[in-house]
Formats: sequence, C-alpha cells, structure tokens
Amino acid sequence: MVENVVIMGAAGRDFHNFNVYFKDNPRYHVAAFTAAQIPSIEQRFYPLEFSGSLYPEGIPIYPENMLAELIDRHGVDLVAFSYSDVPHIELMHKASIAMARGADFIIIGATYTMLRAQKPVIAVCAVRTGCGKSQTTRQACAILRAMGKRVVVVRHPMPYGDLLTQEVQRFSTYEDFDLHRCTIEEREEYEPLVDQQIVVYAGVDYGKILKRAEAEADVIVWDGGNNDTPFYRPDIHIVLFDPHRPGHELLYYPGETNMRMAHIAIINKVDTAPATGIAQVRENIEQYNPGAAVVLADSPVTVTEPERIRGKRVLVVEDGPTLTHGEMSYGAGMIAARAFGAAEIVNPRPYAVGSMQETYRKYPHIGALLPAMGYSAHQIRELEETINGAECDLVLFATPIQLTRVLSINKPVIRVRYEYLDHGRPTLEETLVERIATLRPAAGVSPVNT
Repeated sequence: MVENVVIMGAAGRDFHNFNVYFKDNPRYHVAAFTAAQIPSIEQRFYPLEFSGSLYPEGIPIYPENMLAELIDRHGVDLVAFSYSDVPHIELMHKASIAMARGADFIIIGATYTMLRAQKPVIAVCAVRTGCGKSQTTRQACAILRAMGKRVVVVRHPMPYGDLLTQEVQRFSTYEDFDLHRCTIEEREEYEPLVDQQIVVYAGVDYGKILKRAEAEADVIVWDGGNNDTPFYRPDIHIVLFDPHRPGHELLYYPGETNMRMAHIAIINKVDTAPATGIAQVRENIEQYNPGAAVVLADSPVTVTEPERIRGKRVLVVEDGPTLTHGEMSYGAGMIAARAFGAAEIVNPRPYAVGSMQETYRKYPHIGALLPAMGYSAHQIRELEETINGAECDLVLFATPIQLTRVLSINKPVIRVRYEYLDHGRPTLEETLVERIATLRPAAGVSPVNT
C-alpha cells in the first residue's frame, strides 16, 4: 500500500528530507508540502525537474494552516515534520492536529538524512536562532585557513524565490548576490563570508551541492541556519548556546537534539549575559551532554563613530530572524544604543508599512525595534519605506551586511558590528585543533593535518 504524505516545512529541511527520504520511493506519495515561518513561500510548486519520476507535475506547496484540510482531501497517512526552531509544546500541538485526523506524525532522525562527505565536515549549529552561528562560522574558517586549508562553507538553505533557478548556488563575489537575486536574509549570511574570500554554496539539492563543494575544498564548514541539524554528517559538531535565553536548549526542536550531539559547546554572549543564565546553560550541557568540550565566548559590539549616537533619537534596526522566530526582544543594536548614550529609542510601529505591520502583529514580543525583514523585493521596499518614514535623528542598524547596499535611506546611518571573541581558555582554536587531531580516516574521509 502506498502511503500518502504531507511534508511540513519552511523552504529548507523539508526539501532536503524529500530529496533523501521520499523521492523515487514507491512506498510514499507526497501529496503536498506546507510552508511556515517565512512569509510568501507558499503557493509555489516544488519543481517537477527536482521531483523525480513519481511526480511529473511537481508537488504543490500550501500554507501550514491548511494542514487538516490537506489530510482530509488527500487521505493522508503520514505527516512528516521538517523544519526547525519550534517549541516542544508547539510541535506536539501540530502532531495532535495530524493524529486527530487519522494521520501518523513523524520526525525523521537527525542522522538519517545526513549525507556522507569525502572531505572532513565541521558543522556550526545552535540551540536557537540568533545565538551567534554566523560569527562563529567565520572564526572557524579563519582558524582552518591559518592551518593552510582550503575552506568552503555550505549554508543551510534559503530558497525563497524561484526554486528552479536555486538548485545549486555558488557565491564568491558580490555580483553573485545580484545574479541569484538574494534577499536581505541571504546576503546577511553570505556577504561576510565572501568578504573573507570564502566560497559559499547553498540551494535546494544538497547532494549536488556537496559534490561541487568537495571539488574545491580541503574542509567543508556546514553553516546551520535556524538552529537546524546538519545535512552533512559532521566530523566535528560545534553548537552555540545563548545565556540570554537560558533553558531554551531544553525547550525547542531541534535545539535540544543539537545540544545532545555537540562535540564542542560554545556558550556565547558571556560579556552581556547574566551570571545566572551562564551557569544554568553550563549545568544543562554538563547534565545532558557531559562529553562536550565547553568554550565560553563574547560577542562584543563595535561602532566606528559611537560619539554620533549620544543624545540622538535613534531608530534601531536588528537582524530579522533573531527577533522573529528567534524570539529575542532586542539585539546588538539596542545594546549599542544604550551603551553609547542614545537619548531616545524611536518606536517604529507608527511608521510600519505593509508586511512590517504584519510582522509586529505576528511577533508581539518585539520591543521598540525594527526587524530587518527582507524575504522578497516587495518586502525590502516596505522596510525601506518604514525606515524613511520614521521621525528620528539616526538609524542604527545591527545587521550582518551593509544595509545601505540594498536600501536607499534618507537619514544618517551607523552600523553596529559583532564578531566572535574567546572569553578565556580553552579557546575555540585550542578546542578545535585538539578535536581535529583525534580524527581518523573513515569511509574515505581523510583527517585534517595539523
């Protein structure tokens, strides 16, 4: 008997799970994907060109709120949950919807869909969105390159546009961002790495991406987005923790999975987090993954001209996903505004346009901040209109990219940067080099020589 399936996703893990688990498998018929978390990624088709012989018309993608209807319409036997950064309790609410309609509900095992590479893989993941993966990825790349290694980064997928053109994407120049019509979210992840002259791959088909990356790398660094588990089996698994959100490492899927799998556990933001939060996170790591090496790290904020902030009415623009499904109420921009004496933090809500208003309705926990939402060209224009309409003296933005490259802003602008910094010893370099030295050749994978 063929089982009818719905894959619940958010334009990333769902496509990977289909490619490695369901595609060309005659046991299953995938009737639909559902889409959540990211705006405007539904009402598309997973292309027939990627779908295999069993899906000559491709596979439709619907909003997640249609799950119960889809189960009834297609006689669905199995719902496969396939996205990340979800509270455990919310995950079971979703499971209950499926089971109440008569469908089984599964989460595919973390290691089951991991592809094996022919080159060493170092994964950088987290227990929540906004823990500091990106800056840690950059630091790990710098360490490896100092060892003389060719490093290629493979980023967790963000195919929010035309899927047919996003099967395999390679980024090594700024022109590549325009070629692939990158959103703000994509540029935030790729641009700082390209600035380091590091090649970045992303897309839809991570089997094909792996072959391309292996051809030009000694070491592959998996940069895990949205606290997902790696798509490639890691030889070294680095996981970030945020002591501003202590206990979240036990409350979210698949963050807890990452915690339990970590070889190196980095407690980040130690320079700004309360001591109680740091202690709680460390205790949870020691209880649930006592074999992990623990590293403490700072995430210092820097501003080139901090004196310009003092006494000003400031509009703070923060990284979008950190505030939205990362559930942070503030970020590095707010820390900088307070530290350098802003007279007032301007509330952007009265000036919010279009989807910016919807973002505040969907995520009411966000403080007097503007998340840098930019999942489409239309939304980028609405972000620009919101900023330009705000009554303020200065725009302070703490996004990983130079926001003025994609927005035309009619006010003075200052950028806040944040990077990885070791907080004492052991350092990330010491821990990483020690772990690398223990690698042994296996299944054609050669260890990295130190």
